[in-house]
Amino acid sequence: MGDQGHGIDSGRLRDYARQIGEIVEKKVQVAIVIGGGNIFRGMSGAAKGFDRYKGDQMGMLATIINSLALASALQSIGVRPRVMTSIRMEPVGELYSQPKAVDALNAGEVVIISGGTGNPYFTTDTASALRGIEIHADVMLKGTRVDGVYTADPEKDPSARKFDAISFDEVYRQGLKVMDLTATAMCKENGLPVLVFNMDEEGNLMKVLQGEKIGTLVH
Repeated sequence: MGDQGHGIDSGRLRDYARQIGEIVEKKVQVAIVIGGGNIFRGMSGAAKGFDRYKGDQMGMLATIINSLALASALQSIGVRPRVMTSIRMEPVGELYSQPKAVDALNAGEVVIISGGTGNPYFTTDTASALRGIEIHADVMLKGTRVDGVYTADPEKDPSARKFDAISFDEVYRQGLKVMDLTATAMCKENGLPVLVFNMDEEGNLMKVLQGEKIGTLVH
């Protein structure tokens, strides 16, 4: 949503597409799971009186809208996207399956996996962990608006200290809000490292892929 406070910021969308396109040119295989909080967030809706089950379904649809927007932005710069949805809704997107996702990655397409897990009560962090494990990803890159994992929220606590690397066990022990516990446990149990970094800073995605010390590695 950029600085708008809601919806889709076209400038931010173009920035993301351009950064993704740069690493695709380097023959990096990319699968993407997007949240939908810029449109509707299920948990926030539940706090305002929405039924959680319906609220989460609305959030899943929001992620699909974002996925279509990103696909359009990628296509406009010559990158081939493949939108896959966790719930059946052709012709909006193709129903997700692991073999088809891997085939698309091997064909040089950017696979955008939308709709979360397709189930309520699961976050897009959990969907990212699940899909990353399924497609045998080397690493899960969690793009946020902060540049890593801190001892406290750096936007609220100026004394918060950043970690260059931290274990999943330590994240759990310290109660750090990196991802929800389900996603953290899945990544730990399946050996999927997570790199948390600031995606909103232009060029950071390429720096991550080139091995520069960007963000925090959770392993």
